[in-house]
Amino acid sequence: MATVGMSDIKKNVRLIIGEVPYKVVEFQHVKPGKGAAFVRMKVKSFLNNKVVEKTVHAGDKFEVPEIAYKTMQYLYDDGEAFQFMDQESYEQISLSYEQCDDASKWFKDGINVDIIFYKGNAISVTAPEVMELLITDTPPNFKGDTSSGSRKPATLETGAVVQVPYHVLEGDTIRVNTVDCEYLEKVK
Repeated sequence: MATVGMSDIKKNVRLIIGEVPYKVVEFQHVKPGKGAAFVRMKVKSFLNNKVVEKTVHAGDKFEVPEIAYKTMQYLYDDGEAFQFMDQESYEQISLSYEQCDDASKWFKDGINVDIIFYKGNAISVTAPEVMELLITDTPPNFKGDTSSGSRKPATLETGAVVQVPYHVLEGDTIRVNTVDCEYLEKVK
């Protein structure tokens, strides 16, 4: 199995720490005046999406996890877990609420998502990076709400809430970045 050392630490590098697969989300090479250089990094777990800080010193080695992605269709929430279907074999799998975590606020019937597999088991899910969603609830506009950069909350059809400009109204369809949870543009 491949290994990663201190000099290989970069954003999005995958590594195993204590039997758990992680992805580097932030890193900083530190070279103090005295002593050896080291790397401070924030890593996100593929199992529960928790972010932890780690320090890596010269000589530290980590194994690279074998992560596989498979596009599957979201079917429904059965009250205990989310159900997904492989569109080629029609095989269904379920993932717990904890495994889906932040991605679940973007689930819409029939949407294609990427299921993350580690050691043959489904461990997590990622929603599409950009989605077009309908606004189901947002406060009305008031005369004078024209300052550029001002935002108001809008609830989307999936239940997610994003900040939108004042000109966007209930019933409009907008394009949203699901990674940063932010409004991109109004769909014509």
